[in-house]
Amino acid sequence: MESDNPTIFPRVLIVSRRTVRKNKFVDFVGEYHLDLIVNYGAVPVIVPRVSGIHTLLESFEPIHGVLLCEGEDIDPSLYDADLSSFSPDEIEEIRRLHASDTAIDREKDSIELRLAMLCLERNIPFLGICRGSQVLNVACGGSLYQDVEKEISKKFPEGQRVVHMDYENYDGHRHIVKVVDNTPLHHWFKDSLEAEKMEIWVNSYHHQGVKRLAQRFVPMAFAPDGLIEGFYDPQVYNPEEGKFIMGLQFHPERMRQLNSDDFDYPGCASAYQEFAKAVRSYQKKLNGSAFVGKTLKLDEDMEKKRKVIVRSFSIARNMYSTRRGMLAGEESELQVGAKFLEANTALSLQQEKRLKQMGATVRNASACMERLKMNEEKEKLARKMMGKMSIEQLSDIVSFYHMMGQICTEVLERKLHKLTNEIGG
Repeated sequence: MESDNPTIFPRVLIVSRRTVRKNKFVDFVGEYHLDLIVNYGAVPVIVPRVSGIHTLLESFEPIHGVLLCEGEDIDPSLYDADLSSFSPDEIEEIRRLHASDTAIDREKDSIELRLAMLCLERNIPFLGICRGSQVLNVACGGSLYQDVEKEISKKFPEGQRVVHMDYENYDGHRHIVKVVDNTPLHHWFKDSLEAEKMEIWVNSYHHQGVKRLAQRFVPMAFAPDGLIEGFYDPQVYNPEEGKFIMGLQFHPERMRQLNSDDFDYPGCASAYQEFAKAVRSYQKKLNGSAFVGKTLKLDEDMEKKRKVIVRSFSIARNMYSTRRGMLAGEESELQVGAKFLEANTALSLQQEKRLKQMGATVRNASACMERLKMNEEKEKLARKMMGKMSIEQLSDIVSFYHMMGQICTEVLERKLHKLTNEIGG
């Protein structure tokens, strides 16, 4: 017999990744993510990576949580990436080695950055895995290494370099990370950590990573080469209250024993478990807020106090708007409002710091949104103009840009060669 009141599970949005199958685009999401979300009491809602979907995100409401996972490199123009340290040969080598990741997907960037910003604005629970953690950092004003191997690993002796990805051993690859004390990651893996080492072996698959961590975040784990492997916002972390903003560069969902679904450590599933807990709590909070206007009723004493405070503010507003002086008997009434303001506007140092961080996030989000908008407008204009051109005109443009690319490469190589000789001299 069906229940009259079926359980409505909270909705977690997950953006798909695009690939090609039989000469057609296909969208997909890793099954491990979907399984874990369902197992811990939420419903995954897949947001397809199709053109224009970033303008339709309101249609996916209500949103109780967002999980962002794998994908291509984020457009470096969205976070002012520094490419000056790379030679043309190095850039070409990176593109060749990581061809599936370096093909920028601007539509996916637009969708995921908008979702990340929405979560930050509303305090919607957010979990970012791999690329998802990078999206979160960029949305808050952080930056990324363009290639970890070129920018970090080469600084270490051959035997001490950390391998962050292994194309030949996707699921089986592991490297050590050091867990930071008294963080969620520490609590999840505490039964598997040795007190002196605080280390676990993690699965990772990435050639980029966090370079400058956004101000609001605190690291939870580091690789031996110093790369941040996990971070969170301590001011927005309380799963029981629906608060959860976190990024993990490694893949806890893939840390499983060979030919088994058993996890390497009991704490591997905790990120999803605690995230789902926050999602469920957020749903309850959201559902409850819809009825506050109808159910909230002050007792008689509180209602009297409210009316006195409202009266005080009303007198002050009237004095200001009419520029009149204070009338007899109004001083005591104005003091009530003054005392209320004094008691409710003082900020602690922690609150001031938090407000500054929130301000930085808002400014960075605005700048990021502006860059996205500019890129979209330029692309629309270019497509419109080119749609009116003939085949011959389009062929001429392709030939021109190909020639300009060759010229730029040759000039850049000459300048780099000259600079190298000057330094050597």
